[in-house]
Amino acid sequence: MSERSSTPAARGGTPPKNVRPATLDAIDRRILDHLAHDARLPNNALAERVGIAPSTCLARVRSLQARGVVRGYFADIDPVAIGRSIQAMIAVRLRAHARGHIGAFAAKVAKLRPVLNVFFLAGPMDFYLHVATTTPQELRDFVVVSLSDDPDVAHTETNLIFEHIRGTGPH
Repeated sequence: MSERSSTPAARGGTPPKNVRPATLDAIDRRILDHLAHDARLPNNALAERVGIAPSTCLARVRSLQARGVVRGYFADIDPVAIGRSIQAMIAVRLRAHARGHIGAFAAKVAKLRPVLNVFFLAGPMDFYLHVATTTPQELRDFVVVSLSDDPDVAHTETNLIFEHIRGTGPH
């Protein structure tokens, strides 16, 4: 499980609409590669691995943060280790009349305890919710009470996750 980042987009807020791909050179990409593998890497060690001065490294990392390339740092917590061994992806389609509530719905469900991630989609479904619960009953109650009882929700489809393997990109 990923703890929420400190950025508005990662907390379920609206991401900036004017974000453009950043111009990154080889040094920026090496910094990102090392941070993606170990976000707790001290600046001096990061600078040494990248082959630049610590002050230059710190300035580059701050620039990457200011430009929105590095959105935040988080702890990757295993849901099983904290008793949340049932994971699922829940597809949600909102009712036609609820299209104006998309942002409010996303913000609301992102705050619910079982929700790890909210994905806003193009296609027949509006959202995928990545959730982790302690029991199948808790998962059922979440779907029935928090989703199906919501007047804006037209349809849900729950798929259990057998295994989650984190990718190494993008960087």
